[in-house]
Parts: sequence; structure tokens; C-alpha cells
Amino acid sequence: QVQVLESGGGLVEAGGSLRLSCVASGRAVSTTVMGWFRQAPGKERELVSAINWSGRALYYVDSVKGRFSISSDNAKNTVDLQMNSLKAEDAATYYCAARYGRDYWLSPDTWDYWGRGTQVTVSS
Repeated sequence: QVQVLESGGGLVEAGGSLRLSCVASGRAVSTTVMGWFRQAPGKERELVSAINWSGRALYYVDSVKGRFSISSDNAKNTVDLQMNSLKAEDAATYYCAARYGRDYWLSPDTWDYWGRGTQVTVSS
């Protein structure tokens, strides 16, 4: 079992920055890949970024490349998502997720554990 808990969402002006943090706990944490998903109203949940516990970023969705940066700290079991140059289209509920194994998958159905989500609102 793995538990994940997000924090760090909020309201930010377009062009601003936010940092999301996820804490993972449980015996199986080291056997997982971690990811950040987001879901805007009326849209499907999409994988934003994924990382392993060695700190290697595995994936960024094209729309955030060059603006978002994912990092992991395996001593603290935390995964952060630094979001810069935020746009209105980045507004969504952001979810931290964990998936057993070494690979990431785009489909949210293939991820095993989820946090409750944290809201990111971008004002223009």
C-alpha cells in the first residue's frame, strides 16, 4: 500500500509560479514511479509529468515542457512539481499518483494510488 498527499495549490496570476508537493508513504513506495496528473472541468485527466525515485524525469506533456519541472527526494519520499510561467490553460485540479513498477503510462487507469488533489487557479 502507498498513500500520497498533495499540497501547494492555490491562486496565481498568469505568468506566475507555484510549487506543488507530494508526500508518499507506505512500505511499497520505493517500488513505484510517481506522477502528477491534472484534470480541468469537462476534460479528461492527463499525465503532466512522471519521475522515478532516482530523480530521473520520465515524462512531460508537451504543453508544459520548458515551464514545469518535476523532482523527487527519496530520503523524504517527496515529489515536487515546480510550475513556472503559468497559463490560464494550466488551471485544473492536480493529482499526485503512484504506479508500481519502473514505467509510466499515460492512462490514469493504470496508476495504482492517488491523492485527493489540489486546486490550481490561474487568473488572467
